Amino acid sequence: MTVSTAGGRSASPAVREFRQDAKRAGTSGQLSHADRVALGKDARRVTPREAHAEFQPGPRDPVGLLLEQSKSRVPDLVPIRHGRMLVSAFTFYRGAALPMAADLATTPTSGLQAQLCGDAHLSNFGAYASPERELVFDVNDFDETLPGPFEWDVKRLAASLAVAGRDNGFGGKHRRRIVLAAVKAYRKAMRRFANQTYLEVWYTHLDIEEAIGQFRSQMKAKGFKATEKMLAKAHTRDSTQALRKLTTVVEGRRRIISDPPMVVPVEEVFPDVQASAAYEEIRTVLGKYRRTLQSDRRHMLEQFTLVQAARKVVGVGSVGTRAWIVLMDGGDGVEPVFLQAKEAQRSVLADYCGRSRYRNQGERVVAGQHLMQAESDIFLGWTHMPGPDGVDRDYYVRQLKDWKFSFPIEQTAPSGMDVYARICGQTLARAHARSGDRVALAAYLGGSDAFDQAIADFAETYADQNESDYAALKSAVEDGRARATTDI
Repeated sequence: MTVSTAGGRSASPAVREFRQDAKRAGTSGQLSHADRVALGKDARRVTPREAHAEFQPGPRDPVGLLLEQSKSRVPDLVPIRHGRMLVSAFTFYRGAALPMAADLATTPTSGLQAQLCGDAHLSNFGAYASPERELVFDVNDFDETLPGPFEWDVKRLAASLAVAGRDNGFGGKHRRRIVLAAVKAYRKAMRRFANQTYLEVWYTHLDIEEAIGQFRSQMKAKGFKATEKMLAKAHTRDSTQALRKLTTVVEGRRRIISDPPMVVPVEEVFPDVQASAAYEEIRTVLGKYRRTLQSDRRHMLEQFTLVQAARKVVGVGSVGTRAWIVLMDGGDGVEPVFLQAKEAQRSVLADYCGRSRYRNQGERVVAGQHLMQAESDIFLGWTHMPGPDGVDRDYYVRQLKDWKFSFPIEQTAPSGMDVYARICGQTLARAHARSGDRVALAAYLGGSDAFDQAIADFAETYADQNESDYAALKSAVEDGRARATTDI
């Protein structure tokens, strides 16, 4: 029996034959429902679902991969990235998307593709405000998005649950039950989507408050009240709250508070002359960015003027990439909007799934986000900006805060993690159903738990690998091969 392992690039015999027939016939190659079911079942014969339990780490240097990745980042911020990754095995996992991409490329693949998040660990899911001002839950990080084998996102999510469960002190049985809950939720949701029309799938979104209510009976009262409190707090996290937290008034003017190296205003990043030129460039870049928005949102943004910009350190894996916050105001300092312009580099999946169709990496991120998310930020767009070193860099832009929040993973009990895992699994399935062939995917996954059990096996095995890689970074810092700042 043949098992596909070429990073998802190979297709099953039925897929190849169909594509060849369609090409000869000069048609678009649209399959019937029955053919799509057959496609999924054929993929099982090429790569059995049980094969996804397999993982044999190849000869690769995780620290070397991280150091190579750091060469394109701000040198002074790279030690902060390493320091944040050293906090725990889970924070290391959050920053180690590249080593895992290299590992996933060695594993069996189904040949069934979808638009991937590329970094679908459980902290990259969260709640935010929809344009209709509802609190929705979705995947919320797309820095690594590319089309690829659907199971890579599932494995990244599943392994993150195993790693986080270990960090939280959960026993093996609890961890496995949590991982199985996530994968089962993914599989069952995909099978539901297979029976819906494409438009029904497209309009589906997850109302987080409604979802938590559905699982209320399975949550302890204390955990449910804590979750309700977090949801209520999320409604206060907007540009007004960011204004209070990040700015102050100096001589009658609103200014971003300097807190190096976390937040550094443009005036401190560059000398006076360069800062003035930088603001001229920022205005030009904002003009280019506006043109990537749909017309009504472009009109709305044109009502705001630039006040100040600053460099800001964000996340764990993203630390070192160039990220800017831009304070805009709609009138007399009382209508603030904080935008975040974040550098978009080449996806960690590109070496294994092929390069993006988009020349601008910011556009790659935005296109992937629009495809996977049910509802996206109204100011989501892209641009590029010349750097002081003469290198043009791609960026995507969005609001800094708009009811955004993530669950506190480190404080979550097994029962709460079980609920959260199911919500993440359902959400990932909906994201994949929008871009992949949901009928073929559902046929491949099937009605049994064969796929679930295999992914649960993989998750524990990969948690072992993650611990080994985490120890390798610790050793590299101790022997001076890598630098880390652990107090920021």
